[in-house]
Amino acid sequence: MPETSARVGVVVRTKDRPVFLERALHDIARQSFADWSVVVVNDGGDPAPVDRIVAALSSELGPRASVIHRTTGLGRSAAANAGVQALSTEFVVLHDDDDLWAPHFLADAVSWLDRTPEDAGVVTRTEIVYERIDGERLIETGREPFWGEMTRVTYADMLQVNRFVPIAYVYRRALHDEVGLYREDVHAAEDWEFNLRVLRLHPIGYLRDRVGAYWMQRRGVEGILGNSMFALADEHDKYDRMIRDEALRAFAAAHGDGLMLYLARYIQDEVDRQLSERTSLGQRATEVARRGWRRFRGR
Repeated sequence: MPETSARVGVVVRTKDRPVFLERALHDIARQSFADWSVVVVNDGGDPAPVDRIVAALSSELGPRASVIHRTTGLGRSAAANAGVQALSTEFVVLHDDDDLWAPHFLADAVSWLDRTPEDAGVVTRTEIVYERIDGERLIETGREPFWGEMTRVTYADMLQVNRFVPIAYVYRRALHDEVGLYREDVHAAEDWEFNLRVLRLHPIGYLRDRVGAYWMQRRGVEGILGNSMFALADEHDKYDRMIRDEALRAFAAAHGDGLMLYLARYIQDEVDRQLSERTSLGQRATEVARRGWRRFRGR
């Protein structure tokens, strides 16, 4: 087990991706804030490369690192929970093995949470970094802001779509005692479902002044080296729909079907009205153009 006196506990989920894991552990070790411990959760992958990498980085990680080897892979949520349950730190962050931080990330996050005790956690401004794999090398090919226009984290926005990724979010470990762990029957979008439970009760802060997290993406790469956003796209859609349907049915059980029945019809009628209006505008514009053309030809 890692040192239990650390303030921040870092959970690294990994499986058969040693090139990413080595980079991620280097990334954690170079944080300017050093009061952390890290738990690597190997979710059913080959244990040998994981042990070799952690041992090779012992001078950087020291006694702050530990490894949990799971003989059977049970998925992202179960791996996250195994790491969280192995920690007794004040704060928690999920550092997926292919993502990265700026060196100031943890320092900024802890400073915010110390100043703002009412916030359940804090999210930092994030960049998407595109990369390609060339043998054992990872080569950056471009980057762009992720929700660059965002100025705060709100429950209303989160209902539409997840506005931040795990690598950008440090939160209070006590939240799990209050709202529960990650749902292990949700194998994608588990962070979004957890975030919704938190935001129903507490605000989440936002560090907007400088980029602190990098969400690494590899378009077109499938299989074990793929980015979950693309490799698990169908799963994300499946669980997104499942979570929304569960919430809708729970609302109906408590309040009846009336509001949903009204909104379902109202929204469809409004969509039909706008489509009809656009069609009519297009038809009128076409007719005006035709009349103009006939007048031109009649000259």
